[in-house]
Amino acid sequence: MNLLAATTQDIFGTIKPPVSTIPNDPAIAVGSLISAGIQIFILVAAIAMLIYLLLGAFEWIVSAGEKEKLTKAQLKITNAVVGIVIIIAVLSVFCIVTVNILQISTSCFSFTIPTLSP
Repeated sequence: MNLLAATTQDIFGTIKPPVSTIPNDPAIAVGSLISAGIQIFILVAAIAMLIYLLLGAFEWIVSAGEKEKLTKAQLKITNAVVGIVIIIAVLSVFCIVTVNILQISTSCFSFTIPTLSP
């Protein structure tokens, strides 16, 4: 192809609008927002619990047998495990309520907001 005879569309291609992942229906958009919020909460909670657990393990290692430091490290590890159990229990109850009782979802992490049909 002759470069001088080529148009800008031949060289650079056509311009297309960006693809949006935001739904046009507000009920679906709110459901997607709630799902994203729950997933972000789970991720942040898991990372926080992991960091807290590792901090407790590190304090246990560097306690050098001192009873007070060892007790504090054990308490941190216990609190991290209890936190993980609480998060799992809350999510389990949330899934039971949204899927089985309210029936606003078919899975725990995708929601459709109930609307009135015309």
